[in-house]
Amino acid sequence: MRKIALRFGLMLAALPIANTAAAASEPTVSDPSVVVRAPTVPVVTDDQNLFESFGGREGLVRIMDDVMERWMANPRTRPFFENSDRTVVKARLVEQFCVIMNGPCTYSGRSMAEVHRGMNVNEGAFFALVEELQRTLNAMDVPFQAQNRLIAALAPMHRDIIDR
Repeated sequence: MRKIALRFGLMLAALPIANTAAAASEPTVSDPSVVVRAPTVPVVTDDQNLFESFGGREGLVRIMDDVMERWMANPRTRPFFENSDRTVVKARLVEQFCVIMNGPCTYSGRSMAEVHRGMNVNEGAFFALVEELQRTLNAMDVPFQAQNRLIAALAPMHRDIIDR
């Protein structure tokens, strides 16, 4: 399943991203030693249809509530969340996903490179996180095409999350 997820993510990463004002909402990097390799909030659509496919902001909140429970139950992802303020993490992810889908939100978090610096995230944990997200999206009846568009936007962040 990991090989499929990796191939899937790499194929989706090649999909076009909407050319909108997303760059203006990118978080600034406060630590000059952090190198950002991928956008944290790449807008993937020019309209609100994708955002509405996820149930709007309320739908994103429900998705984050469910997926956080899954991440905490999964031994491969739990260590990355158990000592964090999960309420804040969920709120930042709602903001991030909302901006990515061109929803009426502002991302107030840090870049993915800064957030994940020193966490020692490996590919197994990264893929487990994505698998749990996909399980949640399926359980919430998010259309497959909408899921693909979100995953396409998130896939390049792999470069800023995995420790090398």
